Amino acid sequence: MTQVHTDPALHAHGDTHGHGSRRGYLVGFALSVLLTAVPFALVMGGMPLGPWSIALAIFGLGLVQIVVHATCFLHLDSRSEGGWTLLAFLFTAVLVAITIAGSIWIMYHLDTNMMPMGPAGSMSGAM
Repeated sequence: MTQVHTDPALHAHGDTHGHGSRRGYLVGFALSVLLTAVPFALVMGGMPLGPWSIALAIFGLGLVQIVVHATCFLHLDSRSEGGWTLLAFLFTAVLVAITIAGSIWIMYHLDTNMMPMGPAGSMSGAM
């Protein structure tokens, strides 16, 4: 027979709510499968949408899937550990967004300001 550990030292880290339920994990799994299958169907199903519409739909569904994973599997909410885990996650997300946006901005400006190359990839009057 299985014994349940009720040692208070095991739960002394200050977290006062549960770490998830079977129902929460099943809902998260179902939403994850759905949010993966819909973009796949958009691309493979020959939908009458333009490429930009499909790309925006995939991007939006990806963001929704990040939220589903963060809430259902990582249990990030304002109640866990006084909201500090959610605050740390949001801070990290802002830093990642700034890094990605800055990198794209820099690459775009490097591409538009590059010196044009002659035929065969070399500058035309170099030697």
